[in-house]
Amino acid sequence: MDIKFAHRLSYKQARSTVLVGLVLGTLLSLIQIGIDYASEDASINREIRSLIEISHNPASRIAYNIDAELAQELTLGLLHSPAIIHAQLTDNNGTVLADVERPSKESPYRPLSDFLFGANRQFEDRLFLSHMPNESLGVLHLDVDTYAFGSRFLRRAEITLLNGFARSLLLSGILLGLFYVMLTQPLVRIIRELSTRRQTRLDCPPGHEHDEIGVLVSVANQQFDSMETEIQQRRQAEDRLTEYLGQLEDIVSARTLELKASNQRLSQSNDELEAAKMTALGMAQARAAFLANMSHEIRTPLNGLLGMIALSLDSPLNAEQRQQLSIAHDSGKVLVELLNDILDLSKFDAGQLELERIPFDLGSLVEDTANLLSQNAAPSVELTCLIDPQFPAQVLGDPTRVRQIVSNLLSNALKFTRFGRVDVRLSAQDGRVKVEVCDTGIGIAQDAQVKIFQPFTQAGAGITRQFGGTGLGLALTHNLCEAMHGRLSISSEVGFGSQFCADLPLPAHSPVTRLAPLVGEVIVITNGDNGLTELLSTLLPHWGLTPHCYSLDEDLSGKTPDLLITDCPECLFRLRPAITAPILLVTAYGNFMPSEEVAAFAPLQQQARPLSRNALYQILQRNLRSDPRLIQDPIPLDAAPLAHRARILLVEDNPVNQLVAKGMLSKLGCEVIVAAHGGEALKFLEEQRFDMVLMDCNMPVMDGYEASRQIRRSGRWPDLPIVALTANALSEERERCRAAGMNDYLAKPFRREELNALLDLWVPKTTSL
Repeated sequence: MDIKFAHRLSYKQARSTVLVGLVLGTLLSLIQIGIDYASEDASINREIRSLIEISHNPASRIAYNIDAELAQELTLGLLHSPAIIHAQLTDNNGTVLADVERPSKESPYRPLSDFLFGANRQFEDRLFLSHMPNESLGVLHLDVDTYAFGSRFLRRAEITLLNGFARSLLLSGILLGLFYVMLTQPLVRIIRELSTRRQTRLDCPPGHEHDEIGVLVSVANQQFDSMETEIQQRRQAEDRLTEYLGQLEDIVSARTLELKASNQRLSQSNDELEAAKMTALGMAQARAAFLANMSHEIRTPLNGLLGMIALSLDSPLNAEQRQQLSIAHDSGKVLVELLNDILDLSKFDAGQLELERIPFDLGSLVEDTANLLSQNAAPSVELTCLIDPQFPAQVLGDPTRVRQIVSNLLSNALKFTRFGRVDVRLSAQDGRVKVEVCDTGIGIAQDAQVKIFQPFTQAGAGITRQFGGTGLGLALTHNLCEAMHGRLSISSEVGFGSQFCADLPLPAHSPVTRLAPLVGEVIVITNGDNGLTELLSTLLPHWGLTPHCYSLDEDLSGKTPDLLITDCPECLFRLRPAITAPILLVTAYGNFMPSEEVAAFAPLQQQARPLSRNALYQILQRNLRSDPRLIQDPIPLDAAPLAHRARILLVEDNPVNQLVAKGMLSKLGCEVIVAAHGGEALKFLEEQRFDMVLMDCNMPVMDGYEASRQIRRSGRWPDLPIVALTANALSEERERCRAAGMNDYLAKPFRREELNALLDLWVPKTTSL
């Protein structure tokens, strides 16, 4: 086969070699030209200096004698040099004795010469006689045209480059011939033999038995031998493969029968799994239905029980009757909390717990929760809320679930603490909130701390007998913290109390509320370093006050404070004769002094522990002075609730629940019309005007869902608020009520405060009958 000239190895080898030789030759030529350039550049100055030295003595004598004719002859003689284009001779007074010049020579190569050596150069020689070297006789000035030297240099450089290129071309031809004879020709011969001859061995070209071409031929012959051997082996393998194929057909037939049997068994297993799946789904649905029915069946009588007790507590009672009813009411609330814990744990198991993300006041939530639970504190236990003064006014999160966490931790601490302190500490940093509940109770052993977060588990068998409880609170709290991507930790020692810390991601929504600084002197009298002292030492400096703390036995004669704060009722007998300032007495829940004793120590104000920030600031504001130069951000004051003069349609089939809801609404100033079912409610709406409908969900004749849907479909009452009253507290029930057209949702049993909050939200207080 023929190979193009440009594709031959000899051409490629010669081309590469010549290219390298050309580059190296050019580089060497350029180096030689560079050396010649430097030499030529130096020779210009050297030749002109030699010419100046020759002309120095004659020029000096001419300048000494001031002979203009000889000066003219000398300068004209200098112009005979091809490099000098201008000569001037002046005496020591600056008089020009001779000044001659001639034009520069023009040439196409002149720009290149001027670039390399400069267009011209100027030389000056100070003239003097040898016996008077210090006396200047004049100056010989010469202008030199460098082209005379540059043209000479360019001719030499041209010859140098042409010689280099000629040598490279000659070398290319020689190498091309050598490479063709020594490399290309033998390889072409081998290629032709491979393409034309049928035998599987090659003959080595003469003279190449021991070089690379001979090795190539030897390796090719070895490969041919290996290929022939492999072909024979493959033929033998094909024969064996034909034999194996026959055996494989028999094996495949047997395995096919086995697979058919396996498929039948797998199909039977799938049917069994599908049946098990349907059974599990049915059990889950039955469980959900059971929880819904259990919630409804338990909450309905609990609503009547708690509602009637709450109404009874508002009536005139003696102390013993009030205490008995209060105990019954608290027991009912414990049942409600237990029911809520069980339902919440079931939501965790089913993965149905949903969290809100709304702004709320966490500080007030903690204080309200502690205030509600303070009645559970033992008389000798001091309950204190210690909230960082820089805590944000509002944070983002789920207030209901956070309240559950605080309530469970605080209830747990109050239950197991009989003496000492229970502190709730609240702080925020970097978008996270830390809720710490510290107590001085019985403590928890190390081995029990790992299991108290499990449902229905307590630290020991004797705990349930001595303190009661189901063991659900801490398990639910732990699950809620994890659902919020937070963490619940514990630090405890038996006999020295416990510290629970809930670290929750609740970013700040509104900054801390700034209150106007107060001016005055406040004296605090407590029994040592207790919770009240720590609370006042933290809050009062933030409001511009410096509390002066004293122990119970210190003498306060001569002190004239604007307000005195104490938690010791017995100290009033000693303090009142000496101090006439108003007194704030902080006592435990239910330990207020009788009215006749309060009058004896007037002016005296009483507050139950825990003392909230809002209540404390209002008391200080009433008794102290505020700085008029500073603007005060108002805080909500505790005002008596206004009555709602509203017409309410109560749709409820249970007579007890009718009495409870009607009694609560009447005490809130509302006129209540009762309907026994949804159909009767639609009839009342046709005949009368109402400000809100409280709709029970499960009723005979027409339930609350259908009644709400018909009210919304009619379009006659588009702005009428409908609030669901249901004993089903599961989350899907709330969505079902909203889908039926209801505006809000209230789970039974409900408190009068919750009912009042609904009226505040949906019914204006100025509504007239």
